Amino acid sequence: MKRLTLIVLFCISAAAAKAGDVPFDFEVLQYRAKTLAAKPYVQRQTRVPKELQDISYDLYRDIRFDPNRAWWRRDQLPFQLQFFHPGFIYNKTVQIAEIDRGEVKPIDFSPRLFSYNIKARSIGRIPADMGFTGFRVHYALNNPNYLDELAVFQGASYFRVLGQAMRYGLSARGLALNTAEAPAEEFPVFEEFWVVKPSADSKDLTIYALLDSPSVAGAYRFVIAPGASTVMQVKVAIYQRAGSTINAFGVAPLTSMFWHGENSASKEGDLRPEVHDSDGLLLERGSGEWLWRPLVNPTGVRVTCFNDENPKGFGLVQRDRNFSSYEDLEAAYHLRPSTWVEPVGAWGRGAVRLVELPTPDETNDNMVAFWVPEKLPAAGEPIEFEYKLHWFIEGQGGKKPPSGYTVSTRIGHSKTHEPDLERFWVDFDSQYLHSRSSDAGIEAIVSVGEGAKLVHQSIQKNIYNSTWRVAFSVKPDGTGKPVELRCFLKREPHILTETWSYLWNP
Repeated sequence: MKRLTLIVLFCISAAAAKAGDVPFDFEVLQYRAKTLAAKPYVQRQTRVPKELQDISYDLYRDIRFDPNRAWWRRDQLPFQLQFFHPGFIYNKTVQIAEIDRGEVKPIDFSPRLFSYNIKARSIGRIPADMGFTGFRVHYALNNPNYLDELAVFQGASYFRVLGQAMRYGLSARGLALNTAEAPAEEFPVFEEFWVVKPSADSKDLTIYALLDSPSVAGAYRFVIAPGASTVMQVKVAIYQRAGSTINAFGVAPLTSMFWHGENSASKEGDLRPEVHDSDGLLLERGSGEWLWRPLVNPTGVRVTCFNDENPKGFGLVQRDRNFSSYEDLEAAYHLRPSTWVEPVGAWGRGAVRLVELPTPDETNDNMVAFWVPEKLPAAGEPIEFEYKLHWFIEGQGGKKPPSGYTVSTRIGHSKTHEPDLERFWVDFDSQYLHSRSSDAGIEAIVSVGEGAKLVHQSIQKNIYNSTWRVAFSVKPDGTGKPVELRCFLKREPHILTETWSYLWNP
């Protein structure tokens, strides 16, 4: 196998020529986003040569970043960057620059950063300003002698982050526009990134990004603090373009996958008990109520809005951490991170929106959750938000209700005994519940919305693991309308658990 021969056309970009004119900060980037939004949207043309776009998948896979060329490796800094090579279907590139003491230094594409262990042939001339399709951040997350992947930014405005002992799972996005709305969802793109060069003792890394799309332009600042639970603080300023139509402006969107779980009627023939990156939506409402909504793989698109004012947080959570629930040695779903959105400051009135899409397998991200503000300022005025993203595993940071919480949801019916009833088992747990005897006076509060009526209800302590099980049956009224179900545990005068919330389709 011969080394691939590449001829690189080096050029000096306009950005490089002006790099030292103004010290870079968030205000400079915000002004640029405002100026960009004041003009009609112009889609950026690809800089990827046709020869690269035409290579096969196998040839593309053989192009790998050389770890010895990691950015800041020679400086032995605690954070390092590696880049993704354009080619095949990955023909949308981003421009990446380093900020060193306020000065912007573009990071040009170079074939020297990659190894090409494929059949030797000339790809043609590749401009130095072609850019990359994204980048990843490395840090000694689990072992002081090895730099693991900490975060990845690649594709539209998507990014993923890890804490200690985690595997990649759900993704976050910079913005969700018109998700599950007509005529179609719009996917804004991070077009440019600026990464602040860390010092030798830095404990966090700062990244700036410029977002652009037909409807908006925006400035972003990410500060990533790695740890057992990695925390990313996000500051956002977005401007609408005049004449844009935004029916759903999604702040802090999270995207995940749910194929089947313990509450699924069918596993589609899959041998694993459960397959999902997240099993529920968790909310801490402005009123102080905690609410848990188990995810489902629906037969059609489902959109649920949880109206609120000044929410305290929400997230897509992988609550079930037992390997036996998944039995997957490769995917390791029990190690996928949960992600919690913690607002900084008051977000006002709006709603957390959950979009559930049907999927035939585990290859599609079919769950989306985000905050939709009730009102947006006029075009030309900034839409500003700040929040923290906690990437965590339960018990190692993140957010959890201070009282009891749902540990499982099971649904089914009997074909022989009262076949017209749907039966639900909801298990709750907490340290307090563990220590209570079965005659402690704990009661279950179950409510059934329009479309069905409650027929049976009981509560029982599980003597085998000390959790508490609420069992109830409902009878649909024949209209076929979705039924909202709620349940929580109470011992006068105290509420003992979060509220279990479920949308049941008869």
